[in-house]
Amino acid sequence: MELDLAPARRLLDPASLASCGLCPRRCGANRAAGERGACGAASTLRLARAALHMWEEPPISGDAGSGTIFFSGCPLKCVYCQNHEISTGNFGIEVPPERLVEIMLELQDQGALNINLVTATHYAHLLPQALADARRRGLSIPVVYNTSGYERVEAIRELEGLVDIWLTDFKYASSRLGSELSHVPDYPQVAAAALAEMASQVERAGGQASRPDGTWTRGIIVRHLVLPGHADDSCRVLDQIWDAAGDVPVSVMNQYTPNAAMRAAGGLLSRAVTSQEYEQVLNHADDLGFTTIFWQEGGAVDESFTPPFDTTGVLVRADAGSGTLRAEKEDAS
Repeated sequence: MELDLAPARRLLDPASLASCGLCPRRCGANRAAGERGACGAASTLRLARAALHMWEEPPISGDAGSGTIFFSGCPLKCVYCQNHEISTGNFGIEVPPERLVEIMLELQDQGALNINLVTATHYAHLLPQALADARRRGLSIPVVYNTSGYERVEAIRELEGLVDIWLTDFKYASSRLGSELSHVPDYPQVAAAALAEMASQVERAGGQASRPDGTWTRGIIVRHLVLPGHADDSCRVLDQIWDAAGDVPVSVMNQYTPNAAMRAAGGLLSRAVTSQEYEQVLNHADDLGFTTIFWQEGGAVDESFTPPFDTTGVLVRADAGSGTLRAEKEDAS
């Protein structure tokens, strides 16, 4: 199926990098000239990993796996981030946009149920052309947009018709927590507006759709990671999800693992979530009336949830490319 690029995609026009406003920070960096945005990215596409992932929600991973592509950098600066090597360290390999198209097709050949774009917010300007090219070359599986939830509504609107499954976080109901933990005090308002648009798009497309085996070809899942000591805010997050999007599938996670910085700092975020905290949030989701609730059993702190960021799948082969294709950790300050 060939995608129609005729409608104007103003925000996602690559020319927008001259004064970047792709994410809600709207930092205005001239990424086209090599300046770094608040996300840590300049003009060059950087990828950290591309491989089948078995640990997304069951409708996304199924038995075959989700074809995850991890983009380097991130508009958020979460102090507890478990992917800090790529989110703030900007670890990854520089590749041309054409390689992104090839990776999608390679993951499909490996049996991926979908193409899962993980934290692609700051590279969304590349997606319309890349997805159109991939579809022309035979990509037939759904596209998952895996996001922190901190998205401009305008960008989400311009992605309509390109994204089949929205896999979005909703992290905080409190602006104070958004500021303290992710350095974005407007997180609740921004995430609610973006979520409402995502849910509306799914409805306009005909609602959730599945294969005979139960894996999805269209839909939305809203994820929330319960943080230790903040179960009350988690319950308010669920309230905001309900207000913004109604009875959408929610994934309530207890996999929070304190990173080295959080362990050193002490306090609430230096420990795991207790079973009592997790049960409080799950009970509230049930009380609100959510029909579909994904949850995690047991301790849930497992290395499988965080894959190794070793540039697997980014290059065609181990000796591909030249000095411009390099895996490295960059200073994103």
